[in-house]
This record gives sequence, C-alpha cells and structure tokens, in this order.
Amino acid sequence: MTKYYNIKTAIDSKEIANEITKSLLEKRLVSSVQQKEISSSYWWNNQIETSHEYLLEMKTKESLYKEVEQEIRKLHSYEVPEIFAEEIKEGLNEYLEWIEKETK
Repeated sequence: MTKYYNIKTAIDSKEIANEITKSLLEKRLVSSVQQKEISSSYWWNNQIETSHEYLLEMKTKESLYKEVEQEIRKLHSYEVPEIFAEEIKEGLNEYLEWIEKETK
C-alpha cells in the first residue's frame, strides 16, 4: 500500500521558497506546495535566533522522499535546513489518488 507524506521545510528567502516550489512541481516530485509566512525562533550557534521565514508544506509519496530532500538541499541556502516528513495516516481517498496521479 502506498504511503503519502507531508514534507516541511522553512527558508528566509521568498525567492528561494518559490524556486524550491517550482522545481519540485516541475519535476513532479510533489503534487502541491503550500507556502505561508511565519516567525521562527530557534537555537543556532549557542544563541537564540529569530527570523522571518516561509514555511513550505509539500504533498508526495513516501517513495519520493529522498529525491525531494535532495532537491531541497540543492536549492536551500541554510547550512542545516529543516526538512522532515510526516506520514499522512488518513485522508480522503480521492485526494490521496490525486497525489498518486500528479507525482512521478
């Protein structure tokens, strides 16, 4: 049975966020990308940082995760980018079928 993922990453550049979105969609590695502006606070180099970022949430199949991760890393500007996947445990069958159809 196919498993589906919601993959997340955050980046402080709208241009790079758009580039990641375009690349992943054109390569059919994801079926969709949702982008929203967020404020992030985190530990980095032994101090608390705060930044304005763009959160990307992407829907895909488990089998494409490594390719999605590789493409994000290629385009991302962070030394250690946030990239992780959450399994979609339940979902509308027609929506999951759409993810299947729209990804390679």
